[in-house]
Parts: sequence; C-alpha cells; structure tokens
Amino acid sequence: MNEAPRYRNAGLHAETARIFWPELETHFARGVVLQVEAALDLVEVATCFANDDRQAADAWVRQEQVQHLDVETAKRWSGSEVELWAVVVAPWILVQERKA
Repeated sequence: MNEAPRYRNAGLHAETARIFWPELETHFARGVVLQVEAALDLVEVATCFANDDRQAADAWVRQEQVQHLDVETAKRWSGSEVELWAVVVAPWILVQERKA
C-alpha cells in the first residue's frame, strides 16, 4: 500500500517567500543553502526534498540543476539587490534567483 506524501505543493507554496541575501549569509556559511536552477519549479523541488523523493532529487543534483550555492554566486548576490525566493526544507534552504 502506498503511503501518501507528507508534504503537498500547496503547503510548501504557502511557505515560500521572497528573501534578500543578508538573511541567507549565515545559512550559506553553515553550508545549508541549495541553489535551484531558474528553469525548475521551486515548490516542486521543495516537495520532492520534503517527501524524500531521492530519485528526483538525485537527478537534479546530477544535472547540476540543484546544488550547493557556490562562492561566486554568493559574492554576486551580496553585491546586488537580486530577487531571491526561498523555502525551508530542513535541514536545507532551497533558494532560487528570479530573473526579470
């Protein structure tokens, strides 16, 4: 018998919010910020992580669509007012840059 997912898109969508780099710096230093490629749906990725869908998560990681935030990107974000969206899926903070 299949167990229903613990988290659904609607719940995580409500927990997704705009965030600015200064609010992420400490978490970046702890190594818990994952960058989600702009082409992906942030809520879908968060839902897969929350539900421990390793097949989907591993595929995104292998394709480098989800990865630890790199230093170069962190430096670029710290010097600008880039629009970021984030959702917490403990222990991770999934972050996505919104392109204008």
